[in-house]
Amino acid sequence: MRIDIITVLPELLRSPFEHSILKRAIAKGLCEVNLINLRDYSTDKHKSVDDYMYGGGAGMVMMIEPIANCIEALQKERTYDEVIYTSPDGELLDQKASNSLSLKKNLIILCGHYKGIDERIRQHFITKEISIGDYVLSGGELAAAVISDSIIRLLPGVLSDETSALEDSFQDGLLAPPVFTRPAEFRGWKVPDVLLSGNFKEIDKWRHEKAIERTQERRPGLL
Repeated sequence: MRIDIITVLPELLRSPFEHSILKRAIAKGLCEVNLINLRDYSTDKHKSVDDYMYGGGAGMVMMIEPIANCIEALQKERTYDEVIYTSPDGELLDQKASNSLSLKKNLIILCGHYKGIDERIRQHFITKEISIGDYVLSGGELAAAVISDSIIRLLPGVLSDETSALEDSFQDGLLAPPVFTRPAEFRGWKVPDVLLSGNFKEIDKWRHEKAIERTQERRPGLL
């Protein structure tokens, strides 16, 4: 998989891909992540990528020309399955969406900034808009990192135990059940006996029941 992230702040995005699971996935050649500086595609001598909005109003708007130049340059080199824009009014990122995107080969993620992008980019270039929550960030970089992380961890070979991703919260429409590790007793707080029983049928049953219980208590809307 290849993910090309278009941003005005590439330095802000480097860290998430230089550590832990994402770093190992890239090192193994399981995915490629490129941080593309939008200013490199500006024809302005000052490398500007924003301007005042037509009609007046507070805030700046990302200009159409640098974005169009950048996307078209990338599309000349390969075919992209999706051109994603990180937007507060996009579809809410969930596990189903991440699962679907993990099956793609080439993705572009355009990070929003300022008051947003020229609407003509959304009309003619963007194929999918994604929001990571009902709140506003200073820019789309953190959202792009979240989207990428949720996708890359699902790729075959990324996790040492591939069944782990299948047991994550939301994969079956439920929150994950409680988990415990050693010691079996700490300050009088004990691990449930069923988890120490070795009876995997009963353990699976307990986990499923607890997942339903936790989902009912904390996110009933999922049910």
